[in-house]
Amino acid sequence: MIDHVLGKPSVKSRRLQVLAVLAFWSFYLFRGHRHGPPSVRYLSKISSKLLTTWQTIVLTMMYLYAARNFSTLVGLASPEPMANMYDAKYFRATWVLTALDAGFWTAMKIKRKWARDIASLVFSLFYLFAAERADEKVRKVRGALTVEHLRVSWNKGTTPYLQAAQNLMRPRFTRWPPRAIRIPRPSSSDYKDSVAGWLYYDGPISDLEHINKMILDIPGGGFMAMDPRCNDDKLFAWAGKTGLPILSLDYKKAPEFPYPYALNECFDVYTTIVRSKGRCIGMSGTHVPKVVVTGDSAGGNLATAMTLMVIGSIVNTRQSSAQTELPLPVGLVLMYPSLDMNIGNWMSDEQMSLIKDRRMRATNKDYLRRKNMQYNDLVGTPHQSDDEDDDPSGLAPGENRLQTSSVNGADQNGSLSPHPEYSHANRQTWTKSPLPSTAVSKQGSNSVSTSHRPEPMRTRLAMASMISYFNDRVLTPEMMRAIIILYIGPHNRPDFSQDYLLSPILAPDSLLEKFPKTHFLTGERDPLVDDTVIFAGRLRRAKQAFHSQRSSQGMGGLDDVTDFDEKDVAEIVLIPGISHGFMQFPSAYPPAWKLIDRCAHWAVELLNNEETRNMREQQSLSRRYHARTESSGDEDRPLEISMTKMRTRATSDESKARPPANDSDKAEGVGESKRTNGNSKKRRSTARTGSGQRSKSIVKLNSSDDLLGRRMQGLAGSLTGAQEEE
Repeated sequence: MIDHVLGKPSVKSRRLQVLAVLAFWSFYLFRGHRHGPPSVRYLSKISSKLLTTWQTIVLTMMYLYAARNFSTLVGLASPEPMANMYDAKYFRATWVLTALDAGFWTAMKIKRKWARDIASLVFSLFYLFAAERADEKVRKVRGALTVEHLRVSWNKGTTPYLQAAQNLMRPRFTRWPPRAIRIPRPSSSDYKDSVAGWLYYDGPISDLEHINKMILDIPGGGFMAMDPRCNDDKLFAWAGKTGLPILSLDYKKAPEFPYPYALNECFDVYTTIVRSKGRCIGMSGTHVPKVVVTGDSAGGNLATAMTLMVIGSIVNTRQSSAQTELPLPVGLVLMYPSLDMNIGNWMSDEQMSLIKDRRMRATNKDYLRRKNMQYNDLVGTPHQSDDEDDDPSGLAPGENRLQTSSVNGADQNGSLSPHPEYSHANRQTWTKSPLPSTAVSKQGSNSVSTSHRPEPMRTRLAMASMISYFNDRVLTPEMMRAIIILYIGPHNRPDFSQDYLLSPILAPDSLLEKFPKTHFLTGERDPLVDDTVIFAGRLRRAKQAFHSQRSSQGMGGLDDVTDFDEKDVAEIVLIPGISHGFMQFPSAYPPAWKLIDRCAHWAVELLNNEETRNMREQQSLSRRYHARTESSGDEDRPLEISMTKMRTRATSDESKARPPANDSDKAEGVGESKRTNGNSKKRRSTARTGSGQRSKSIVKLNSSDDLLGRRMQGLAGSLTGAQEEE
C-alpha cells in the first residue's frame, strides 16, 4: 500500500516495505511482552490454556488459506479463462512449463552457475505445488520481457539436470550421438564464415556415401534462442524412424545478428548442399541429394522464406543464364510456423516521417525517444544511435540492401506483386472492398444519400487468432512483440506490407505457383494458426490457377487438370485443444510422440513420391523417344525424311491409301490402354490411401468453416453458457 500512496510502485520500494515489516515484528517478538500489548494479554493467556502450540499454528494457517480463497468460498471468483481452451493433457503440460519458467526466472539472477542450476530446480518444484503463484510470476515477467528472460526460458532444456532427466525419459531411438558440423558458405555468398549445425544420423559417417536423401531442419526459438540440442527428442526420433541424415542448423541468433542474417545462412547452407552434391556432410558427391526442409515456429518462417529465395534465384538464373539454377526442395514440413510478422498496426513510413519532422522535434522529442528506447529495454545494453533523417537515400544506415533491392526489383519487373491484404493487421494498406449494390444504385440516381449505413459482417471470424487466443499460456502478445523487435533489429526498417521474406504470407502468386508440396501441422488453438490456414489457401489457389492457365494455353494437356489434386499442393493437420510449441516438450506432453512420427512419415513420403515422379518422367521420355523413332519409317530407308516436298507429299498420299486396321486390333488397343490407365489410377489411389493413414490423436478439419465455427464456439461458450464437447 505504501508504494501506491507514494505514487510510484517499484520492486525496490516493495522490498523495503517487506523488510521493514519483518524487522518490526521480529524485534517485538524478542523484546516485547510474550502475551502481546495490554489490550490482548487477557485473551492471549486464556487461549494459551485452551489451545496448544500445534493447534494455534494449524488454526492460523487455516485462517490464512480461507482468507486467500474468500471469493471462491462465497461464489464471487471469476471463471477460469483457460477452462475451455486446451484439452487436459496439454493443459497439464503447460502447467509444468509455467512452473519451470517461473523457477528459472526466479533463479536467473544468481551468479554462480552450479548454484543457479540447483536453485532453478528447487524453485520449479515449489511452483509446481503453488500453481497460482507460478502464473502470477510468469505474468509479471512477461509484462517486462528482455532477451535474457526469453533465452533463459527457451534454453532451459540444455541445463544439465533437465537434460539428464530428458535423457532418462526419452526412448532410445539411435545408437549414435549427434555430430557437430560446419557448413562452408558458397562462393556466391557475401559472407565467409561457416554455418554451424548438428548432424543426426543413426550410423557411421561412411554410410552417407550410399545415401542421396536428407532432411534439412531449421529449429525455432523466436529467432533468438534454442539451438538444435533443444530439439533432441524430435531429431533423435526422426533419425531413428527414417534412417536418413538430419542436418539441423544452429544459425546465428538475434539481436546480435538481426534480419536477414539467419535467412542468408539458411539459403547459403542449402546452396552448399546442392552445389557440393552433399559432400559437405559426407555424401558421395555423385548426385544432387533430395532435400526435405522442415521448420517449427520461427524455423518455419525461415524455411518458407528460404524456399521463396530459391524460387527467386531460379527466376533470376533463367533470365541471366549466368550459372546453373538451384533445384527446389522436394517438399516442406512446417510445424506451427510464424508466417506473418505484422501482428499489429505498425507505424507506416508516412506516420514516422510526420513524427520525425524537424519542425516538430521539440514537441515530439520525448515521444520519439520513448519509441527508440524499446530496443534498449529488451536487450539491456544501448545501441549506437544514428540519425536516420539525414540519410538522403531513405534507407536506414544499417538496413540490409539485399531485401530492399529484391522488393524494389520485383516492383520494377512487374512479375512479383505483393499482397498486403493477406496480412493480419495494417488494415490501412488493405485493398478497400467495393461499395455495396445499394450504395452504387443510389450514386447512380439523382438523390445521393450521405448517411452512414451499417453493413453486415462479411465473415463469421471477426478476430484474428492472435487476438482470439490472447491469453495463451505458451505464446503471448508480449512475447510476439519482443520477438519481432529483436529479430528486426534497431536499424532495419522493413515494409511490413510488402517484404515477403520477412512475412512469407505476403509472397506473390508468381512464386507460390512454383512452391513445392508442403505439410502443415499446428494446434487449433495456436495464436499463429491463421498464418497456416491463409498461406495454405494461397498455395492451393495459386497452384490451381497456374494449372488452369497451362491447360487453357494447351501447354500441359488435359491430364494436368484431371490430375490436379489439392492434397498434392498442401495438407493441413489441425490438432484440437492444443496451442503452440508442442514438439519441444514430448516428455511433458506424450501425445507429441505420435505427431513427431507423423512428420517423419511425411518427410519419407515426400522423398518417395519424388523418386516415383522421376521414374515416371524417365519412362515418359523413353516412350516419346521410341514413338518418334518408330514413326520415322523403316530403318532401311533412313533418308526418306529428307527428300523433296513432292516426294514427302506422295509418301503421305500412299499412307492415306493404305487400308485401315482391323476392328479387333482397335478394340484390343483400346482395351489395353484402358487397363493401363486403370492400373495407374489404382496405383495412385493406393499410394494416397497408404500415405493418408492417420493416428488417433490427429483430427483433420474438413474446411476452414469447421475451424471458424469451433473457434467461435470456444470464444462465445462462456458467454452463452454453452460448453464445448470434451
